[in-house]
Amino acid sequence: MGKTAWVFPGQGAQKVGMGHDFYEQYTASRTIFDEADAQLGFSLTDLIFQGPEEELKKTAHTQPALLTTSIAILQAFKELGLQADYTAGHSLGEYCALVAANVLSFEDAVRIVRKRGEFMESAVPAGEGAMAAVLGADRDKLEQLCSDISAEGHSLEMANVNCPGQIVISGSAQGVALAVERGKEATGAKRVMPLEVSGPFHSSLMQPAADELAKVLTDLTFGDASIPVVSNVTAQAVEEGRELRQLLVDQVVSPVQWEDSVKWMIEQGVDTFYEIGSGSVLAGLIKKMDRSVSVVSINSVEALEKVQASLSQTE
Repeated sequence: MGKTAWVFPGQGAQKVGMGHDFYEQYTASRTIFDEADAQLGFSLTDLIFQGPEEELKKTAHTQPALLTTSIAILQAFKELGLQADYTAGHSLGEYCALVAANVLSFEDAVRIVRKRGEFMESAVPAGEGAMAAVLGADRDKLEQLCSDISAEGHSLEMANVNCPGQIVISGSAQGVALAVERGKEATGAKRVMPLEVSGPFHSSLMQPAADELAKVLTDLTFGDASIPVVSNVTAQAVEEGRELRQLLVDQVVSPVQWEDSVKWMIEQGVDTFYEIGSGSVLAGLIKKMDRSVSVVSINSVEALEKVQASLSQTE
């Protein structure tokens, strides 16, 4: 038997109405939405289910909304009795992984990601930072281009290494503009597309947000992981609570090593991934790395029931 991993999506997976079917059908899911509202002091649930989309897309709303939806779906998913050998999440999704592994309580996590979103939004003045998706580039050549542009005095770094041929870069508006201009010729990229984001996430420009987050995390209880958590920063499993706390701070200014994280899990024998949360972005990325593994997106009650039905047939 191969191993199993639970993975959780990050910012960009949000959509109005996500998780509503779980809220309607599972008491355990509804409890999570209600708890989020109680912790935040406003109806996040109404914003998730009814929008408006422009409000949901604001980082300080998106982050707790995605966490709440993923954990609400996880509560229903757990009723199937399946176990995980590893858990991981893409950027914000790492907080979901920490809740799943009993490192953080949901109550603490939803408050923290709300603050994390606020810190990230305010770290860099509007218009001064930017991000872009680079498709089809050679990874080493793109890293060199980032170094060259940074050496010219325009901050630019790799932010998300998602899968072969899909990397997101982050930095100053001028640095990203230069990468858009030079990217195809310098790296062999097919496309370099500016992204609609509120800041240069996962870059050194986010240091003010990392500093603020570190202060808030100091007061929280971090347990050791009941399921090894594959860190965005190290792309390896970590179990010690104290180390996981520091890695959350590091993550704000470090690239999300998603490609390396997935490859590491596959090397450890993982052949089944359950993506728990809105959408199916991670399933697409994982399949681009290894088509032989099984990836199931649990993003609706219907998807959950299909898994339940297949388990019944194998018993």
